[in-house]
Amino acid sequence: MTAHAYPDILAPRQAAAPIDATVRVPGSKSITNRALLAAALAHGDSELTGALHSDDTRYMAAALNALGIPVETDEAGAAFRVQGRGGTFPAPEADLFVGNAGTAMRFLVAALPLGHGRYRIDGIPRMRQRPIGPLLQALNDLGADVHGELEAGYPPVIVNASGLPGGRCRMAGDQSSQYFTALLLAGPCAANGIEVEVIGDLVSKPYIPMTAAVMAAFGVTADIDDVHWRTLGVRPGQRYLGRDYRIEPDASNASYFFAAAAVTGGRVRVDGLGRHSTQGDLRFVDVLAAMGAEVTETEDYVEVRGPSGGLRGVDLDLGPISDTAQTLAAIAPFASGPTTIRGVAHARLKETDRVEAMANELRRLGQQVEVFPDGLRVDPRPIVPADIHTYDDHRMAMSFSIAALKAPGIRLQEPGCVAKTFPDFFDRLDAIVP
Repeated sequence: MTAHAYPDILAPRQAAAPIDATVRVPGSKSITNRALLAAALAHGDSELTGALHSDDTRYMAAALNALGIPVETDEAGAAFRVQGRGGTFPAPEADLFVGNAGTAMRFLVAALPLGHGRYRIDGIPRMRQRPIGPLLQALNDLGADVHGELEAGYPPVIVNASGLPGGRCRMAGDQSSQYFTALLLAGPCAANGIEVEVIGDLVSKPYIPMTAAVMAAFGVTADIDDVHWRTLGVRPGQRYLGRDYRIEPDASNASYFFAAAAVTGGRVRVDGLGRHSTQGDLRFVDVLAAMGAEVTETEDYVEVRGPSGGLRGVDLDLGPISDTAQTLAAIAPFASGPTTIRGVAHARLKETDRVEAMANELRRLGQQVEVFPDGLRVDPRPIVPADIHTYDDHRMAMSFSIAALKAPGIRLQEPGCVAKTFPDFFDRLDAIVP
């Protein structure tokens, strides 16, 4: 996947007819970055195929190289080849930069104590506003020495590493499941394993079984209380083993194409993404089904057919699949009644405050919007042509491009932010628009 240059303002084409297409979506960003770290900590070499090459995964690969883990990048072949170093980092010092890649920041902060030396990790200004304090406190409770360099609980983070003792810790579950994934990924390499008590409710729960599945593929069993969600952990004495690993298409990014079928009354099939996917965001198709779409799931593909009579409004808790909230918000104006999105308070801590960003841009399109702490309600009104602000958030750009399929006069400012997870998104979308 090569870099794409987009104009400062992009006007996606309006669909002249219902979309009818089979689409291939690049590999999952979430799985790619988990697999890159597991492979780096493994004993032996790994090849990751079907991998995503985007800003977020490039930052992760570059950081691992800087830490002394050889990572060979093959963008044309959608692959990474990683020479594992057995649970530590050879470099005695490194100054790492991960842009606005939340997965890279959180996963690496938890793994860096496994090395022996001094490390610093930073990102863009928005990353410095994204809290990481609960993870830093948990790591210190596990015997690490980590702290915010400029402000307590925020990047840049300084890590004075001498191996991770491990043990027990407690952490609130209401901000990010990535904190828990980060500890699980580092857990096999901690001397005493880890056990994490979850305080309160855990957001974005589906990402934890995804993490466990990646770990299992590399030979490690994570202990997940997936009934009460009170404890997560990794028993000591396990180790990652290098292997060849196939990464499935990104379900979060597939949501835009599924929504395109729903909103145009057409059909979209995504190959390589089947009913047994570990990605929780595939359940966005259930949202579309609730709105009236027809969904078919098989072992090898998922297909959505939009309703001929138009979409229905819904009232749903999207907490477990919050990365699809913007997709729903962008098609809500085309429903026959109000749509309410709940349970996404933690989305205010993402690439931007996504709750306020959704509300702002829907209002710009003439919609009546009510905002509350954990979501918003959209009462459909006729679409008003407007330039949509993307807030340097890839999901804002991709979501509102789907609204543009149905309504004229929608343009996107700074569309190049899609490079974070889907660099050629607009090319792939344009290719299926009749």
